[in-house]
Amino acid sequence: MLYINNLNVELENEKKKILNGVNLDINAGEVHAIMGPNGSGKSTLSYVLSGKDGYRVTEGSATFEGREILELSPDERASLGLFLAFQYPVEIPGVGNMTFLRTALNSQRKSRGVEELSAAEFLKIVREKAKNLKIDAEMLKRPVNVGFSGGEKKRNEILQMAMLEPKMCILDETDSGLDVDAMKLVAEGVNALRSKDRSFLVITHYQRLLDHIVPDVVHIMADGKIIKSGGADLALEVENNGYSDLLAEYN
Repeated sequence: MLYINNLNVELENEKKKILNGVNLDINAGEVHAIMGPNGSGKSTLSYVLSGKDGYRVTEGSATFEGREILELSPDERASLGLFLAFQYPVEIPGVGNMTFLRTALNSQRKSRGVEELSAAEFLKIVREKAKNLKIDAEMLKRPVNVGFSGGEKKRNEILQMAMLEPKMCILDETDSGLDVDAMKLVAEGVNALRSKDRSFLVITHYQRLLDHIVPDVVHIMADGKIIKSGGADLALEVENNGYSDLLAEYN
């Protein structure tokens, strides 16, 4: 589904290299996790895949369902089925949550040649999905993420993901700042979306999230590249021993 080959990336304004030949293959239905110390390039990878400004690809490719995406705009990538859940979801004052969700959903449906949802159809679907995520109906009426707690912002992003039903979901440290209960709730929302046709790339510092979102493959990232891959037990190894042994092995 997503194939990354020798991806090299630098900061656009500083010409500072961040990614140094990332190789990664994620098949349909798989959940991959990326762990690594601060500054290893984990979040940069998610930003580059989603099309965030400020980065320059100097070498390599990233194909999603056979299509090169690095030259596409962020909205084109989203229309193909790529979704990024941010570490720090932004607030959008003046834009109602319901308006935002319906506009985003119908925009994608239109780009795919699918009939847009009526207000009544949308309302029925969003209320059902919000209820499953334990999102209060009042939250849907408020501006996007304005005044939301950290847990509410993350649940709101999972609601966006549930509504858009992307094929490839990238979660950039979605457990950051969450207490145990909020993390479990977010993980339940993610697990409910797992399917043979939908893949996940979960970026995290901590193994605790992977207790709830059990990955098929765990990758360790350092110095802008993936230095080791393995099963879910690799995350436990990191939890128990830290990164020092793996970094020493790599160096």
